Amino acid sequence: MPEAARDTADTRHLTTRNPATGEKLKDYALMSDHEVEDLIQATHNAFENWRRTSFEERGEHLRRFAEVLREEKEEMARLMSTEMGKLFSASKGEIEACAEITEYTIEEMNTYLQDEERPLQSGGKGIVTYSPIGVIYGIQPWNFPLYQVVRYAIANIAAGNTVLLKHAADVTGSALKIEAMMKRAGFPDNVFTVLVIDHDQSDTVIENRLVRGVTLTGSPRAGAHVGAKAAKALKKSVLELGSNDAYIVLEDADLEKAVKHCVAGRIYNNGETCVAAKRFIVVDSVYEKFRDAYVEQMKAVKLGDPFDADTQLGPMVRENLRADLHDQVVQSLKHGTKLLCGGEIPEGPGFFYPATVLEDVKPGQPAYDEELFGPVASLIRVKDEAEAIRTANDSVYGLGGGIFTSDVERAKRIARDEFDTGMVFINGFDLAQPNMPFGGVKDSGYGREHGGFGIREFVNVKAINIVG
Repeated sequence: MPEAARDTADTRHLTTRNPATGEKLKDYALMSDHEVEDLIQATHNAFENWRRTSFEERGEHLRRFAEVLREEKEEMARLMSTEMGKLFSASKGEIEACAEITEYTIEEMNTYLQDEERPLQSGGKGIVTYSPIGVIYGIQPWNFPLYQVVRYAIANIAAGNTVLLKHAADVTGSALKIEAMMKRAGFPDNVFTVLVIDHDQSDTVIENRLVRGVTLTGSPRAGAHVGAKAAKALKKSVLELGSNDAYIVLEDADLEKAVKHCVAGRIYNNGETCVAAKRFIVVDSVYEKFRDAYVEQMKAVKLGDPFDADTQLGPMVRENLRADLHDQVVQSLKHGTKLLCGGEIPEGPGFFYPATVLEDVKPGQPAYDEELFGPVASLIRVKDEAEAIRTANDSVYGLGGGIFTSDVERAKRIARDEFDTGMVFINGFDLAQPNMPFGGVKDSGYGREHGGFGIREFVNVKAINIVG
């Protein structure tokens, strides 16, 4: 579905669709350039007041927002699952996680934004203070309609900045719902502002002199474009981009646990997760046992209605993205990959794709080189630990990864000294944790969110030197 479309009256709008049925949900008129400029100015005006609020006042608004999230969990979860197809249970889990992140940010604010005193070599006293800088613009994807917004917005609002959001067209309703919940939580007008705009308008937002920082979660192509725009305007950016996360299974791994977590890591959120488990690199001595058990469980994954409690895998968000994923599978098969299960587009309405496993995955195939943003797993057989590490790092991406072994010290050594990624999970699959940094290296982007790092990304680290 295109980001923007024109109807017969030549009015520009965004359209949301239910990916489980393909049916149209709603049209949303794009804002005019003049409206966008006015909202940027209003968000800047709000900053002039918000930056002067105390930590205590900000904390009260944050606590109330967490309460509102829980109070409106059912309604928000239903909207999220309807707009982008994630399991209803996963939507509710996402909302609870966001409430917890919001509450944690209150502690983070009081820990990482406090003034620091340092002695000066001259004998005076230095103060390091973390001052808000202004309007922060976030460009966010559809796969976690609430979390992607909360991850950057709450930290920046806690820091005293104000926030603009351009959400993905597919979840425009969710974006506006978040704005309404912010208002219900008592945040002043335009501390958080949604822009219903297209990509061309987004570029002008980046260039606007009142916008002081830009953060994006998306593809490397989008990241390169946004990062270049921000750099040209001499503005800091944070980019969380794609990945092709490798999960290594060593000879001493608990295979039952490894299979269970590797299945969950591939189908969670319908496989549409940047930090999902995607490449499974298994040493030769346990490869066949892992493969057979993994394929058996992937074949049993139930595809269906995201509101059905028995469903394990919902639809992909858009028909064109399903087509792109299927083409990656087809091209991989043409170049020597073997299909072990799945790999066929099912008949009927909706944008469903089955849990799929590919074997004999090698360089030169999309299943090896590219990010498969959907429920397709790549199995790679290697000789030993050394080859497993080389293969894991043989990627342009570097977001996350995993290691399965009974020797945790061994895993810690590999994770610390060998894995060329921003995150590593040992003996399990997991997502972001509020108190741990989130972000990647190489084509997976730069900058960090969470863990005290995100709240300092868009502040002025100011040195005050008392020399006399």
